[in-house]
Amino acid sequence: MNAAPRYLTEDQLRQFRTEGYVIVSGLFDKEQLEEIDRTFEAIGNTFVPGHFEPSDDAQDPLKRYPRVMHPHRFNDTAKKYMLHRPVMDVLSDLYGEEALAAQSMFYYKPPGSRGQALHQDNFYLQVEPGNCIAAWTAIDAADEENGGLLVVPKTSDYELVCPELADSKESFTMHYVKPPKEEKVVPAVMNRGDVLFFNGNLIHGSYRNKTKDRFRRAFICHYANASATKIAEFYRPLYRQDGTAIDLEINSDGGPCGIEFDTAYPH
Repeated sequence: MNAAPRYLTEDQLRQFRTEGYVIVSGLFDKEQLEEIDRTFEAIGNTFVPGHFEPSDDAQDPLKRYPRVMHPHRFNDTAKKYMLHRPVMDVLSDLYGEEALAAQSMFYYKPPGSRGQALHQDNFYLQVEPGNCIAAWTAIDAADEENGGLLVVPKTSDYELVCPELADSKESFTMHYVKPPKEEKVVPAVMNRGDVLFFNGNLIHGSYRNKTKDRFRRAFICHYANASATKIAEFYRPLYRQDGTAIDLEINSDGGPCGIEFDTAYPH
């Protein structure tokens, strides 16, 4: 990370290094956000096997609006914004080298839906050597009421932890990582279009959406450093900013639990 930053300020780089995350504004303009709106509104009215499989369930709003997994694999607009140059420029500042795109997701998070228990992303991606970084774009403003993101600052140097079982009444995923006693969970309050970048070891999660009429949509992508040689199979192939596909080795090593990771729960 010794190269001069192209996009971030020294203060922003310092925050990422010390706190494990940084929020950056201005990476998407109004027209680009509106294109993302239209794209995922259309996807939200379809059924894409293996990627987006909604069902009618009056008891669980996440059945009607589940997260879209890997939309870049079937939608050109999603792939374009996964490789969005301003985002890739920030990532190159954070890595000190080129970033490779590994995953895209879209969360609708409708009113009343459960949140996601605290977890660590690189437990799933298993980027080696190096680490993954998430770029979490708020498509709707995100706060404590509509299920905004929670982060535990200064846990980016915390080792990957074998998760405990999450409370299924509050979390739609099964894994929970207990934060260290000395660190507090804080909300990442974001405006529409803000992008939260965070380290793959940072402990984070989200609130339940407690509102009656506000979605909390987010476009979320994960990246690896170009010098990485391994990643979990679920995230291959990766892509350079120009769209060139890259295949890293499959990382099949057991983790802190002593077993291979269950990619059915990729953050």
